[in-house]
Amino acid sequence: MAAPEAWRARSCWFCEVAAATTMEATSREAAPAKSSASGPSAPPALFELCGRAVSAHMGVLESGVWALPGPILQSILPLLNIYYLERIEETALKKGLSTQAIWRRLWDELMKTRPSGLESVTCWRAKFMEAFFSHVLRGTIDVSSDRRLCDQRFSPLLHSSRHVRQLTICNMLQGATELVAEPNRRVLETLASSLHTLKFRHLLFSDVAAQQSLRQLLHQLIHHGAVNQVSLYSWPVPESALFILILTMSAGFWQPGPGGPPCRLCGEASRGRAPSRDESSLLLGSRRPRRDAAERCAAALMASRRKSEAKQMARAPPTTRVTRRSTQESLRAGGIDRKRELHPPATSNEAPGTKQPPSAPATSSASPSSSTSASKRAPASSTPQPKPLKRFKRATGKKGARTRQGSGAESEDLYDFVFIVAGEKEDGEEMEIGEVACGALDGSDPSCLGLPVLEASQRFRSISTLELFTVPLSTEAALTLCHLLSSWVSLESLTLSYNGLGSNIFRLLDSLRALSGQAGCRLRALHLSDLFSPLPILELTRAIVRALPLLRVLSIRVDHPSQRDNPAVPGNAGPPSHIIGDEEIPENCLEQLEMGFPRGAQSAPLLCSVLKASGSLQQLSLDSTTFASPQDFGLVLQTLKEYNLALKKLSFHDMNLADCQSEVLFLLQNLTLQEITFSFCRLFEKRPAQFLPEMVAAMKGNSTLKGLRLPGNRLGNAGLLALADVFSEDSSSSLCQLDISSNCIKPDGLLEFAKRLERWGRGAFGHLRLFQNWLDQDAVTAREAIRRLRATCHVVSDSWDSSQAFADYVSTM
Repeated sequence: MAAPEAWRARSCWFCEVAAATTMEATSREAAPAKSSASGPSAPPALFELCGRAVSAHMGVLESGVWALPGPILQSILPLLNIYYLERIEETALKKGLSTQAIWRRLWDELMKTRPSGLESVTCWRAKFMEAFFSHVLRGTIDVSSDRRLCDQRFSPLLHSSRHVRQLTICNMLQGATELVAEPNRRVLETLASSLHTLKFRHLLFSDVAAQQSLRQLLHQLIHHGAVNQVSLYSWPVPESALFILILTMSAGFWQPGPGGPPCRLCGEASRGRAPSRDESSLLLGSRRPRRDAAERCAAALMASRRKSEAKQMARAPPTTRVTRRSTQESLRAGGIDRKRELHPPATSNEAPGTKQPPSAPATSSASPSSSTSASKRAPASSTPQPKPLKRFKRATGKKGARTRQGSGAESEDLYDFVFIVAGEKEDGEEMEIGEVACGALDGSDPSCLGLPVLEASQRFRSISTLELFTVPLSTEAALTLCHLLSSWVSLESLTLSYNGLGSNIFRLLDSLRALSGQAGCRLRALHLSDLFSPLPILELTRAIVRALPLLRVLSIRVDHPSQRDNPAVPGNAGPPSHIIGDEEIPENCLEQLEMGFPRGAQSAPLLCSVLKASGSLQQLSLDSTTFASPQDFGLVLQTLKEYNLALKKLSFHDMNLADCQSEVLFLLQNLTLQEITFSFCRLFEKRPAQFLPEMVAAMKGNSTLKGLRLPGNRLGNAGLLALADVFSEDSSSSLCQLDISSNCIKPDGLLEFAKRLERWGRGAFGHLRLFQNWLDQDAVTAREAIRRLRATCHVVSDSWDSSQAFADYVSTM
């Protein structure tokens, strides 16, 4: 009994001290408030006064607050600022108190936005602190504007950094420079251990200083940190230097930037040399400082272009194009040994033992006559030139990211070419880099295009998930990506969404095949989607499965059939012979396959060949698939039954199955499937009176089916009441999830459905989804129906305005 009495005595003493302090501190503020009141008002409660005093003096009273009993502490928690509220979390949990409601209220009052993934938020403290960190970093929130955010004893960035699991960098790399600054060293060290996902959204052109800060940031967060995923979103005009920097750093390759500070963690002993004021010596000189892959690539292309222009001035009209052979001749004409230039001797500024980074092919100034003589020495017979891939035009009238003093207009124009993505057309001056780059694609030294030579860079930890959403890939970017992928053994998941790959898909397949042959390859998930594809989607799927036999998850979507890239079109080169073929697909490890098809009939035999080789398949999703006949659809279903015995989930979306009712019944009788989805498949468009009883009978005899999703099939009230018979007393169905969204269901029909379930006495069968039905036509009846249904299942619905669906209603009358 002594301990509880001491506990109560301590609590009372603490409250008395806090109340006295509060009375003294708030006396001046309370007097004018009372005098201005319209009538007598009750004084503040003692708990409120104590809480105010405690929150204002937490720097002195923190240890005493942690020792308070739970009921008193519960009244103080809402009055604390975010820093002490975060610090007291563990103590509150030990006393059986939760701060989740307080953090949620703070989010609503301070963030004033609907959080992303609201349904999946498990910890509002972490959610709030992560968003608070991002707002402070970008300067979009003023911590002095609210007492709950302001406390001189704490650093907002440092205090919230340990809760950051996902960081987004936007626009012109805001926040990168601040994070690598010396005052925020502890913030960056904390992020290196807590951050898992790094996202880039809506990036714009950035200057050299911002890219250097980003280089240091990626080095610490990826190479010396815990970042596993890098995602890029919505970058309509990618800056080549910045994009390649992000890719190479994500792949684990590190080359210190020029003039950058040494890394404290990896113990680099030397700094990069300061950049020279002379642009020609910086980009083309033999003793230039280290440069990243994008600079080397652009310098190599520009050097080739200079030689081509010299030839044009001497003998040809300005519309002459530069090919690979002429480029090589131009390099030879300049007296450059490319292999020796690729690996210049180490300078005195480099630390002993440091690996030399790759450098671009450099060239000295050559006269037009030397270029002409070199072209005359070229052999008369030459190999056929490959198909051009992409053209770079010179950008005119633009300046670099910052003002430089150089040797004249020539060096400034060269700098602009390096750092500006050319998008403007200049008549008579264009360069087909696909022809110049073909040497790197045919297995020769990739550094001829400035691609990073993997052996020349230091190798560090790399990420396991790479996602590119709506980031158009130029030929240079695609070549770099494929070059890195070929040895990126730590990569586990790759997402390429609407990147405009075109014919570069063949190089991607080659790099994936090379990666699959690497020891320790971990790639198990590939998500690929685009507007067009040079291969039909089924041929592309077969090629991917051949290249990656250990793949577990494959999601592929093509929106439109491409005539321009179709190999069958005369004049277009066909795909390499090793990519497509009629040979059987070897057995693979696919467990999940999702395919979204363009409009047009698909080949059932090709799809069946993929399914036959995927004996471990557990989930299959077909979107917008069209077959020539119901017999082809039946062939696919028969293949699934015979070869895919492990299949558990099957989904069809946006398919016309009105003429495939017998095939649908065949599926519902399959005793291995656990979940079937028919989404917007027009199931009941024909013979609904005859088909519905047959469908219900098949489901009543299936004891393995757990989930049925029927959104967008115009089920109506009659169909819903017929479906209720699945849950009758004589049914052996184990159905526990039913989705009848967007099915023109009215409140009276839903109420009758609920009454039938009550009459049959079925227990709770799981989840019932009712989105976008006509329940607003009679709100009272709808509420009654939902109340009855909640006694047997978990109902998920919404407040949808059905007036927008009048045309759909007319079609079902």
